[in-house]
Amino acid sequence: MLKNKRWTFIIGLLAGMGMAVVAVVTLPRLQPHTFYGTVLQSPDKAPDFELDTASGTVSLEDFRGKIVLLYFGYTFCPDICPATLAEISKAITSLGKKADEIQLMMISVDPGRDTPEMLRDYVTHFHPSFLGATGTEEEIAQVATMYGIFFEKHEGTEATGYLVDHTATVMVIDQEGHLKLVFPFGAPAQEIADDLAFLLK
Repeated sequence: MLKNKRWTFIIGLLAGMGMAVVAVVTLPRLQPHTFYGTVLQSPDKAPDFELDTASGTVSLEDFRGKIVLLYFGYTFCPDICPATLAEISKAITSLGKKADEIQLMMISVDPGRDTPEMLRDYVTHFHPSFLGATGTEEEIAQVATMYGIFFEKHEGTEATGYLVDHTATVMVIDQEGHLKLVFPFGAPAQEIADDLAFLLK
């Protein structure tokens, strides 16, 4: 009788351990994804626009079916823009083949100095798929206003020339054209990659 109880205990213990292993493996998959970026739930699609690149005119609609990372910056930016683009490049690269389903577009907030060719050379330094877009001051101001982006010139040094203060967030537009997430300045590559990987599922 004692022997039977011992075997019952052992079998119960092994069964319990098996269930614990299953729970550890499967429960994280069943839990909802916790986004690092700020989630937006707008039912409306992100405003479309047309701007110039070194390869010709592009619109947001051209990238339907891909995730678009929209960033407003400029090539003379001394710190914020290169830091942001470097983190996004790391994030996209870490996604492997899935990186082909993502398009970063940097819209210049300095159209007076940033030509399409300068933008191309600048952004592709960080990742070959990155796209730089510009237009007239009026066109840039209109697009920036549609997306709630602030930018303003101010004096720099003799070496840098004027600088441009600007909103440094990265906006994520999903495959159907909805503004889904906003990453703040300083978001690390791993957090960006985790959120993008979930949206690509």
